[in-house]
Amino acid sequence: MIAPGRLQGGGRRAREEIADYVLVYRNQKLAVIEAKRKELPDTEGLGQAKRYAERLQTRFAYSTNGVGIYRADMATGDEGYVDAYPTPEELWEAVFGAEQGRERFWRERFAAIPFEIRGGQWEPRYYQHNAITRTLEAIGQGRDRILLTLATGTGKTAIAFQIAWKLFHSRWNLTDWRNGLEPGQEPKRRPRILFLADRNILADQAFNNFSAFPEDALVRIAPDAIAKKGKVPKNGSIFFTIFQTFMTGTDENGDPSPYFGDYPPDFFDFIVIDECHRGGAGDESAWRGIMEYFAPAVQLGLTATPKRTDNVDTYAYFGEPVYVYSLKQGINDGYLTPFRVKQISTTIDSYIYTSDDKVIEGEIQEGKTYEEAVNSLASARRPTRSHARSAAGLPASAKGSRAPSAARSPASATARRISREQRVEAHRATIHKLYADPQREFLDFVLAHCVEQGVDELNQDKLPDLLRLHYHDIPDAVAILGQIPEIRDLFVGFQKYLYEPESVA
Repeated sequence: MIAPGRLQGGGRRAREEIADYVLVYRNQKLAVIEAKRKELPDTEGLGQAKRYAERLQTRFAYSTNGVGIYRADMATGDEGYVDAYPTPEELWEAVFGAEQGRERFWRERFAAIPFEIRGGQWEPRYYQHNAITRTLEAIGQGRDRILLTLATGTGKTAIAFQIAWKLFHSRWNLTDWRNGLEPGQEPKRRPRILFLADRNILADQAFNNFSAFPEDALVRIAPDAIAKKGKVPKNGSIFFTIFQTFMTGTDENGDPSPYFGDYPPDFFDFIVIDECHRGGAGDESAWRGIMEYFAPAVQLGLTATPKRTDNVDTYAYFGEPVYVYSLKQGINDGYLTPFRVKQISTTIDSYIYTSDDKVIEGEIQEGKTYEEAVNSLASARRPTRSHARSAAGLPASAKGSRAPSAARSPASATARRISREQRVEAHRATIHKLYADPQREFLDFVLAHCVEQGVDELNQDKLPDLLRLHYHDIPDAVAILGQIPEIRDLFVGFQKYLYEPESVA
């Protein structure tokens, strides 16, 4: 299956898109074949084969009726009849035979490493496969700044995981890439990879999603651990942290001395910058200082935001994306749900929270003036923020603060003074102690959505959607977490620990 088909409402979808055959060799998709009935022309499926080849980014498209075989080269535009299908090696050479030296050497090594599919429980969607392939090609070619633009909810962390998996197991590293290796030679070491985010919830989620790596390969860089040991951690292969942690630290005189400076500039071979459109490439951003310090590393930016005026620095820094999967394409494929813009009329032009207001939803800052034009307290003149939802029904918009919804209460009432992220972090350790690894991993995923989208994500009716979003299908979730009643008990049961007030500072 290429795509499940656009969601049309009422539980209905457009027709799913399925190629008759996809020729795969060494974990690479090389050609699409569309086969039609014998009584039809042998080129009957050519248009369809070309469309699928374009989506899957394969070099060749074949159309046949079982008698004649017609081939189209998607790279050169050459078309014509062939006598037979090529062998796998012949097809590989036809696609990649022109590559030489380091590019060919690393393509062969990357191709030898299969995807980590969690015992058959996960398979990359076509666009994820494309993104992984294009990134590895760019690395093999020696590009040191790489950008992927994929809509929110399409699995950028899973893509980053698979890229890291291939780099780790192929033992790619900058030293050996620069020196060049001959066929038969082995790289000297595994790479050191940094996953850099701007919020702990994202760094923690990535850390948990990378659990298939050896335990001693993963390192979570946190201020308390640095303070306890008196130094930054350097033993490991894949490191996770946030920009704020790297920007903190003091020297022996108590003067500011960012922790990232404790690493040599060439310490990391590969750096993943999550949500890089948030300012990571802006000239005035502290993020830029970190990236410039680690300039020798190959840096991969992940963003959901297409190029526009307020993120032009990001695109200038990384260059044009090696692969783009848009919101529109995700909706048309059926991996994301179409969105609606909802207008709400209000007579409120500005609002300041007072202690007798009850906060119904969202975070609020006491003393701040929320204005209609600035803060999107909805009006008839300006619609509320619109966003797509993933195919599981979860919001897939750009993340960030939400405008508060407040109601004047005749009785004295107070708002919660802690953020969702603070609540989650305050109770995470307790929740982790109570559940085994598969359950912890799923609960971390649920908590991440709770932080990003709100407490509505904890409603029981959200459970099927969360399972599909995380595991792709309910049977896959059952295979990992247990039967549905057990999963429901897990989902409901952990929430009481999340709202124990004594643990919240």
